[in-house]
Amino acid sequence: MPLSEYEQRMLQQMEQQLRSDDPKLANTLADKPRPNVRRLSLGVLLFLVGLGGLVGGVATGYVWLGVLGFLAMLGGVMLAITGPRGGATKGGGRGGVRRPGGKAPSAGFMQRQEDRWNRRNEERGR
Repeated sequence: MPLSEYEQRMLQQMEQQLRSDDPKLANTLADKPRPNVRRLSLGVLLFLVGLGGLVGGVATGYVWLGVLGFLAMLGGVMLAITGPRGGATKGGGRGGVRRPGGKAPSAGFMQRQEDRWNRRNEERGR
């Protein structure tokens, strides 16, 4: 069931009050981008391969295999915990996708609400 206009206005005023009173909390409550599952799974796989190489290097006495295994483990962890590099957007690398208003589709809840509020106020002023 949609909110009435009065309820929507009250909700928007409460959100504005929250943003002005505690911007840190407002940022915490804002929508966060979803983790990239492909990067995470590839990082875990690389870590496990590296772990096997490290154990194999220690068991066989091949130092170079152990070092390569360690580097693979390190690379896997870095791949899993970091985001995409370059000019990718916050939304998981869909660069270039924009809405008519110029905002990225991954804008947080509070930002979308603020945009709606500003558009509504601009329409009333005309």
